[in-house]
Amino acid sequence: MVSYIWPIALVVFSNVMYHICAKSVPKEMNAFASLTVTYLVGAAASGILYFVLDHEGGLLREFGKLNWAPFVLGVAIVGLEAGWIYAYKAGWQVSIGFIVQSAFMAVALIFVGYLLYHEALTWNKLLGAAICLIGLVFINLK
Repeated sequence: MVSYIWPIALVVFSNVMYHICAKSVPKEMNAFASLTVTYLVGAAASGILYFVLDHEGGLLREFGKLNWAPFVLGVAIVGLEAGWIYAYKAGWQVSIGFIVQSAFMAVALIFVGYLLYHEALTWNKLLGAAICLIGLVFINLK
């Protein structure tokens, strides 16, 4: 059970820290300069964790297994992080911005799952997506 729960706990903790940090980037700082430092730290941390957790030490062998996904993921992460930094600079609240994007992501990923991965498209999922979108109305009521 722990092996099932700890990854989600890590994601939640990391997401909270991520949004605190993204909101704390100085407004006058260029988002991409900030991301350059972010990625240098991330690359160093990834390299260290690879060697700490993989006792084989075959990093070049691992690089031989690359496909398109890590390269596109790198570009997607830049878009994701720059988007959040600019959203916070534009005045989005942490509590609202994440909920709005999460609702739209939930809807989008239902269809991505169906179209790309042949996951079942059920009435429960569609109803859940509708509830997410209806929730946006309530969240944005003044």
